[in-house]
Amino acid sequence: MARMHRGFLLSLLFTSLFYAPLAVGAEPPPPPKLDAANTAWMLTASVLVLFMTLPGLALFYAGLVRMKNVLSVLMQCFAITCIVTLAWVVVGYSIAFGDAGALNAWYGGFDKLFLSGIDVKTVKGSIPETVFAMYQLTFAIITPALVIGAYAERVKFGGMLLFSLLWLIVVYCPVAHWVWGDGWLAKKGIMDFAGGTVVHLNAGIAALVCATVLGKRRGFPDTPMPPHNMTMTVTGACLLWVGWFGFNAGSALAADGAAGMAMLVTHIGAATGAFAWIVCEWLRYRKPSALGAVTGMVAGLGTITPASGFVGPIGALAIGAAAGIVCFFATSYMKQSLKVDDSLDVFPVHGVGGIIGTILTGVFAAAAFGGVGYPEKVTMGDQVLVQIIGVLAVAAWSGVVTWILLKISDAVAGMRVEAEEETEGLDTVMHNEKGYNL
Repeated sequence: MARMHRGFLLSLLFTSLFYAPLAVGAEPPPPPKLDAANTAWMLTASVLVLFMTLPGLALFYAGLVRMKNVLSVLMQCFAITCIVTLAWVVVGYSIAFGDAGALNAWYGGFDKLFLSGIDVKTVKGSIPETVFAMYQLTFAIITPALVIGAYAERVKFGGMLLFSLLWLIVVYCPVAHWVWGDGWLAKKGIMDFAGGTVVHLNAGIAALVCATVLGKRRGFPDTPMPPHNMTMTVTGACLLWVGWFGFNAGSALAADGAAGMAMLVTHIGAATGAFAWIVCEWLRYRKPSALGAVTGMVAGLGTITPASGFVGPIGALAIGAAAGIVCFFATSYMKQSLKVDDSLDVFPVHGVGGIIGTILTGVFAAAAFGGVGYPEKVTMGDQVLVQIIGVLAVAAWSGVVTWILLKISDAVAGMRVEAEEETEGLDTVMHNEKGYNL
């Protein structure tokens, strides 16, 4: 009897020792820990990216149009900021960063409508989810705001608002989910650090469709339509350059070496793009222009965006130079050869830049060029193929759906102003105001 009792105790001890590690292993993982430094940086980055739209992009675009339309462009940027914010809270964030279960490859579902489940204690990675949602909101604001450059000086305010709202929900948010929300492109391993496909290619293709569908401004291309205030444009461009550090370095979502490298290559890309454009103008027209310099800067910034977290300084130099040269010729070809009235050159700068930057990311991410390298068993050819698939998919989605939404918006609210209203100017016709009382 004593022997049986000892055997039972030994087996009980053995069982407890054997299963103890399993019991410990079964415990839920510790909750994500908030990092104060990362949070402080992301709060700052959110301000910088919003700064890109208001006042950066608003001033940049407003200076490029004619004097009679300056307020209309400022108003469009301001109103888009407001309506996108409301839509983001209601449904946009959920579609972009929610979890749709079986359909999660395509969109984020509706589990986070009205930012459901997000409070002061909710953590995303190492930052509050409130900060993450705000940071991503600033991206959602600037993307449809970029598109207005394609149809500036000829669009109705109500139609523009409706189109921008629909475009955000149906085009931008799903694409953001594909790339950044654990969607199908993310699963394929696409490299898009800060928005080469999600922002620049997406907006650029939409701009091309808008310019084609809405038609040319009255008098284009025979009537000169120079920028009315280059001082305003250069000021806006400078604000964009500074704000872009939040755009790219902030996409690291941490205050670390990746953010530092992203900031460095962003600056290199901007400077190289601007200088390359200056050289192209100097050789072709014998006089470099301020407009060319700032346009080249924006091209460099947009093109380095997808690569900013993956490449080193060598890659930044190559990508910035490619941006300045290719986008320079693309802009001339669009207006002079194709006669497409993309008013403020959104497609040849952002669309073409997004394509170049996304594909070249697959090249210059290689460790041989100072990049971060590729995942295990992935070659340069494999990565470039994934990048091309991403470009084609986003271009197709943006192009087709933008065309449909333009037709819907035109039927519901009207998109194109009347000829007499366009001649008078949108400041007076749409807002009963004037930008200048001289």
